[in-house]
Order: sequence, then C-alpha cells, then structure tokens
Amino acid sequence: MEALANVQAFTAVAIGIIVGLGALGAALGIGIMGSKFLEAAARQPELVPMLQGRMFLLAGLIDAAFLIGVGVAMMFAFANPLLAAVKAAAGA
Repeated sequence: MEALANVQAFTAVAIGIIVGLGALGAALGIGIMGSKFLEAAARQPELVPMLQGRMFLLAGLIDAAFLIGVGVAMMFAFANPLLAAVKAAAGA
C-alpha cells in the first residue's frame, strides 16, 4: 500500500506543477501580448479595430491551452489511471 500512497503523493505534486506553470505561462503570455497591443495601438491608431480582434482571439487561445492543462490535471485528480495499474501490480 506504500506504492499507492506514493502514486497519490506524486500525482498531487504533478497537479500543482501543471496548474501552477500553466497559469504562470498564460498570465505572462497575455501580459506581453497586451503590452505589445498597446504599443502597436499607440504607433498606428487606425489599426486598433483589426489588432483588437486578433488580440482577443489570441487571448482565447492562450486561455484554452491553460484550461486544457487544468482538464488533464483534474483527470489525474479524480480518475487517475495510474492507481489502477498500481492496484493491479500489488494484487498480482
């Protein structure tokens, strides 16, 4: 049963890393993109509508990548396929 506890502990650490680094990456990406948008809008104000639409599209894609990571982390939290393998190995 010690192996089962180790898998659960390492899974919890992995979930924290997945969500934490994903949030950090998404926040940095959106922050950099927002600053570049403001720079571009200051240089060429006539392009603001086109740039704004593209900026929001990219913000959605960046958030989608983060949410996919959260989904994978939740799969490991609530339906961990590694636990079944450990239980099968311990029973064999």
